[in-house]
Amino acid sequence: MNYPFVLSYLKNTFLFWLILCICNKPLMAQVLPGAVDTVRYLPELKGKKIGVVAHQASLIYNSGVRQHLVDVLLEKKIDIKGVFAPEHGFRGTADAGEKIDDSKDPKTQLKIYSLYGKNRKPSSEQLEGIDLMVFDLQDVGVRFFTYLSTLHYVMEACAEQDIPLLILDRPNPNSDYVDGPVLDLENSSFVGMHPVPIVYGMTIGEYAKMINGEGWLANGVSCNLQIIPIQNYTHQTSYELPVRPSPNLPNAQAVALYPSLCLLEPTVISVGRGTNYQFQIYGHPLLPKNQFSFTPKPNFGSKNPKQNGIRCFGTDLTQIPRPKKLEISWLLEAYTNFPEKNTFFKQGFERISGVSILRKQIEQGITEKEIRESWKNNLLDFKKIRAKYLIYP
Repeated sequence: MNYPFVLSYLKNTFLFWLILCICNKPLMAQVLPGAVDTVRYLPELKGKKIGVVAHQASLIYNSGVRQHLVDVLLEKKIDIKGVFAPEHGFRGTADAGEKIDDSKDPKTQLKIYSLYGKNRKPSSEQLEGIDLMVFDLQDVGVRFFTYLSTLHYVMEACAEQDIPLLILDRPNPNSDYVDGPVLDLENSSFVGMHPVPIVYGMTIGEYAKMINGEGWLANGVSCNLQIIPIQNYTHQTSYELPVRPSPNLPNAQAVALYPSLCLLEPTVISVGRGTNYQFQIYGHPLLPKNQFSFTPKPNFGSKNPKQNGIRCFGTDLTQIPRPKKLEISWLLEAYTNFPEKNTFFKQGFERISGVSILRKQIEQGITEKEIRESWKNNLLDFKKIRAKYLIYP
């Protein structure tokens, strides 16, 4: 057999290069959130009275078994004095924006303090007797996802009460790009407290370092932070959340489209709440009729969805590739095609966009390119700040 000829032929075939890539591709190490590294942080908790900030996605995967962080800590005889829950509650069943009362967890009988009810910052009474706070929330890397504000207030309360905070870091599924307008502090609220873009490209541990380092806590206090890092992770690592981080982010596509489609939330347009495709579709009864339509109805996470019971026409994004930028074309397209423009925007758009100018730009017909250009300088400044606090490459 003419082996040189065969080898030369194979090199010019797709099969050869496919085999070569498979053989030379290193095995991808499993991404392990900080909570999994119990050997590293359990000694820090032994013999102390512990407070835990957690929700339904605060899970530990070990040998195929999935357990909640709180259950694991109790099994290890850690003395938990109370659990602090963010928006959507400890078990993650409450609607967006739904106020939650303090309660008792029926499984563990632990006291659950709501940080999305009568207070959003742990009180001194709630923290009394706690030696160390553990923070383990799964974020999605978007400014208006309120877990960032919960992080801020927990850090502030811990700093004021001289309680160390241990953060179990988790991957950010939208960590591979930084984009969007940087928030003007005049638009600061619980859905955006800090001068960061909509997509900021940091884990919650890195973000906590930035809160401390930039002096964003009240009265110049600084939180005593310890971060248990993620293993085998970079900002370019593809990571799909094993559990929905909130009721209306049911899958990876919703998480990927959430930064962009949430700009339609403070408008008359439905983004799929009340369907099985939340943050993967959008529409309205008055948009041009086409082959795609949906009718929102009350369901898990949305007791009274926008356009409840009314057929909406719009766009199906369930199969599109994952965006690599903040996609504003859907917002611009919806506004352009909506016939009653003076009713399009609702109260709160500036709180979500973070800036007062974006609404004006859209109403004036400014192009997408010009809008993006108006973000450029502030984005560059933020990226310089961000670089100081990164833990992962």
